[in-house]
Amino acid sequence: MTTAGIRLDTIVLPADRRFFGHPVGLGYLAFTEAWERFSFFGMQALLVLYMVDRLLRPGHVERVLGFGALRAALEHVSGPLSVQALSSQIFGLYTALVYVTPVIGGIAADRYLGRRGAVTLGAVIMALGHFLMAVESAFLIALSMLVLGGGLIKGNIASQIGGLYGEHDIRRPDAFQIFLMSINFGAAVAPLVCGTLGELYGWHYGFAAAGIGMLVSLLIYLAGRRHMPPDVLPMRGPAVAPAATLTAGEWRTIGALVLLLPVLAIAFVANNQGFNVGQLWARESVDLNLGRWKMPVTWLLSIGTISAVISIPPVVWFWRRMAARNVVPHEITKLVIGCGIWTVVFGCKAFVASWSERTGVKIPLGVYVAIIIVSTVAYANFYPVSLALFARMAPKQVNSTVLGAFLFSTVGTNLLVGWIGGLYGTMSHGAFWGLHAALCAIAAVCFAILFRPLKSVLG
Repeated sequence: MTTAGIRLDTIVLPADRRFFGHPVGLGYLAFTEAWERFSFFGMQALLVLYMVDRLLRPGHVERVLGFGALRAALEHVSGPLSVQALSSQIFGLYTALVYVTPVIGGIAADRYLGRRGAVTLGAVIMALGHFLMAVESAFLIALSMLVLGGGLIKGNIASQIGGLYGEHDIRRPDAFQIFLMSINFGAAVAPLVCGTLGELYGWHYGFAAAGIGMLVSLLIYLAGRRHMPPDVLPMRGPAVAPAATLTAGEWRTIGALVLLLPVLAIAFVANNQGFNVGQLWARESVDLNLGRWKMPVTWLLSIGTISAVISIPPVVWFWRRMAARNVVPHEITKLVIGCGIWTVVFGCKAFVASWSERTGVKIPLGVYVAIIIVSTVAYANFYPVSLALFARMAPKQVNSTVLGAFLFSTVGTNLLVGWIGGLYGTMSHGAFWGLHAALCAIAAVCFAILFRPLKSVLG
């Protein structure tokens, strides 16, 4: 990309090291993202519970503007939907759209708003969306604003982080690790705060806390705007880039990566179901009592996030030790391992769910936490590995486009999460989680079958 004849990738900022050896702008962006993720995951932790327990119930659902048309559209495809199934479909649609709008946000920043303007506008829109969640009639408007605002923020903040460093600055990878830590911090704390307020004191308190978090994010970003990379002038005229020249081998590589996308989408369904039906099931089937106090079910989401963060370093260490012994499995082999672990985990979940349903005894909290912890080991062998595979193999000319396609697999995953979640009320609990174990097994088999032909292409 160029502006007035100047290549943007040649812009080099001063070697600012005021934030733990990094530019001070990274600190502002990291804390901006931490609070934005706090607001996002805080709202998401409450969304399904709120819809099932209150919003979609008679006396409330009638007030929601535009809901009749949405319900008619969903039921036209799926047939009549119960309250739980309807909430699942809405959840899946919402979380799918969250991964579509960053493309729109990127275009808006490049052509009209600039990155600073896009992030600022996105934060304002998201804050309004969170506060509108307290108004039942504006529920769909609020969700739409959260989807749009998140799309303006998501990719543009990451782009600004890259802009803080020169082309050959070795601090760049560490900057994104710090940024990832800020995301995980917000995701871990949000269910503890927003979830507790929403479950114990009232839904609107939880949504208000998410809104306040978004306002804090906006204020931090505005305070640090002068430390951000220079904003470029909006592009004028059609944004037509020269056609990328790809070799036949590179086209084969792209084809191989595209072939992986539907398998990745299927594999992630079981993991992502935890934000949807997973909470409803855990609230019903897991013993959440700690002495005389009952733990909010949203806390289980925090346990999962913290466990995922903790599990990644040991998994990295393990594979480095294996590499020292000349055992270096291909990324696809690691994907098979991750799916295999998930198959076992959700098979165990199906077993304890069936046992609880049959005996009427709730599952001990320690057993369920153990299931969460082992599941995050699978996650550590799957998500970072699949992302690294796409980043490594995507041709440089279309690297961003291919990585964007990788994120689009999440759209398919979340649509499946919503649709399959709608079956929860029509199946036994054991069969429901057994279905998720089967999906993981199918993905593992698909990866194994594709291993030899893909390895010849991907190296």
